[in-house]
Amino acid sequence: MAHTDVQEIVGALKDVDFPADEDELLRAAEVGGASGEALKALRRIPPDRYDNRDQVARSVRVDPDSDPGHSAAQQAEQARKGGRPGLSQRLRDAPKPPVEDELDR
Repeated sequence: MAHTDVQEIVGALKDVDFPADEDELLRAAEVGGASGEALKALRRIPPDRYDNRDQVARSVRVDPDSDPGHSAAQQAEQARKGGRPGLSQRLRDAPKPPVEDELDR
C-alpha cells in the first residue's frame, strides 16, 4: 500500500490561492499532479476554509511513519493533547520530555 506525506500534499498545492475550501484544494491538487494517496488524504480533511498551506498540513492525516522526527515520548504527548476534530496529532506542539532534555546536555 502506498503512502503519502505532508510535503507531497503541500507541494501539490503550490498554485492554490488562499483562502480555499476543501473542494478548491482538491481541484488544485489534481491539477498539480498529486498522487491518489495524496488526494485521498485531502478528501479526509475537515470541510473548513483554509487560510494557508500550514493549516492544510496540520489538518491532513498521513502515514504515522512520516512523523517529522519526534521521539516516542513526544508522540505520546501529542496523542494526549486535544485539538480540534480532524487536526493531525503528529503536528501538535510536543515539548521535549525533561529526561531527553537532560540527556542532550
